Amino acid sequence: MASSVHHNCHRLLALHLRPLPAPARHSFSPRPARLRSFFPAPGCRLGTHAIALAEPDLVPPEEEEDDDARFIVVTFYKFVPLEDPRAEVASHLRFLQGRDIHGRIYLNEQGINAQTSPALTGHAFPRLKLRYKPSLVQLEGGSWHLPLLDPSMRATPLTPSMWKERLEAKACLDVSSSETSGRRLLLLDVRNDYEWDVGHFEGALRPNVDCFRSTSFGLSGEMEDPWDPLNGVDKEKTDILMYCTGGIRCDVYSTILRKKGFRNLYTLEGGVSNYLKAEGPAGWVGNLFVFDGRLSLPPATFRPSEGEEEEERWVGRCYACGSEVVELRHRNCANIDCNRLYLCCGWCAAELAGCCCSGCKAAPRLRPLLPGHQRYLKWHVYRDADCS
Repeated sequence: MASSVHHNCHRLLALHLRPLPAPARHSFSPRPARLRSFFPAPGCRLGTHAIALAEPDLVPPEEEEDDDARFIVVTFYKFVPLEDPRAEVASHLRFLQGRDIHGRIYLNEQGINAQTSPALTGHAFPRLKLRYKPSLVQLEGGSWHLPLLDPSMRATPLTPSMWKERLEAKACLDVSSSETSGRRLLLLDVRNDYEWDVGHFEGALRPNVDCFRSTSFGLSGEMEDPWDPLNGVDKEKTDILMYCTGGIRCDVYSTILRKKGFRNLYTLEGGVSNYLKAEGPAGWVGNLFVFDGRLSLPPATFRPSEGEEEEERWVGRCYACGSEVVELRHRNCANIDCNRLYLCCGWCAAELAGCCCSGCKAAPRLRPLLPGHQRYLKWHVYRDADCS
C-alpha cells in the first residue's frame, strides 16, 4: 500500500512538469483569478479537485503586463500506513530536486498532506517545505493517537451533488420545522473565524476559533457552552454536515466526534474548493479563503459562470471599526508581535498605519503599511532597513 501511494504521489507531482496547455485550447477565461481543472486526479484520495490553474493575484506592478500568467495549485491528502515516512520524505526530496516546485508537503506514519505549486511566472507558495511531521494537521495534542486509518471512524463523505441535496433538505427542515420527524440537520464549519468572515455556506455559524489547533466542537460535555454549536445536540438524531477548505480537517476532526458518540457524521468530499468547482456557488456566500499567496478566491475562480446571473454578494466587517468591507481580502497587522489576520476598511488601514488597533500602532516592532494586496516579508527585512 505504501509503495502504491509513493508511486501515485510521485506521478501527481510529475504532472506538474507537463507543458501548460495553450489557453485557447482549454477555454481559459481572460477574467482575473480564474481557476480551472485541466486533468483529473490520479491515485491518491485527493481531498480534492487536484490540478488547477489560476491567474496570480499577487503580482508586483512592474510585472503586470503578462496577463496570461497563471498559477497551478495542487492539493491532496491520503490516510495510509507508512512504515518508514522519513524515507518517503528523502525520496520525495530527491524527486523534487531542481524541479522548482514550491508548497507544503508533510508525511508521517498515517499518510501524506500536500499543497504544492510549480513555477510558471510565479509561485502560490514562497518556498518548498517537505518534511516529516508528527501531525498532518495542527491539532491540540496532535493526531497520532486518532484512528485516522480506520474509515469507519471517519465521517461519511458526500459528493458535491449529494451535499447540495442535503443543503436543500436542511432549508426545507428549517422552514417546516423538524419537530414531526425528530431529525435535525446541523451545518458545521470546521475552519477558523477569519475564514468564515470572507465566505461560508449559508446557515453555518461562525466558528469561535482562530486556529484549528484550538477547535473544541462537541467537547463541552454536560457544561453549557454558547460557543459550541454541538452543545446539547441529540447525537442519535442529528445529521452533522462538516465542511472545510480541502477536506482533511473534517476527516481528522470527525474521528474525535465519533469517539464522543456522534453517530451521523458527514463530510464534503474534497472540501469547499471541490464543491465550488462541481456545483458552483449554490448555497455559498462570499469568497473562499485559501492558505497560499492568493488568500481569497471568488467562486467564479473555480467554475466560471456561463450566463449573466449575479452571485449573492457577501459583505464582511472591518475588524477595527465594524464598517462594511466589500473587498474580502485579509491583511496582517503591521505589529510583528501581533500579526493578526483581519479584514480592514481603507480608512482604518491608513489611520492605524496597517495595525489592527491603536494599541498595536504604538508597539515597538512595526512594519510599514503595505499598499494593495502585498504581503509582508520576514521581519529582518524591515529591521535591517531601519538600521541602514
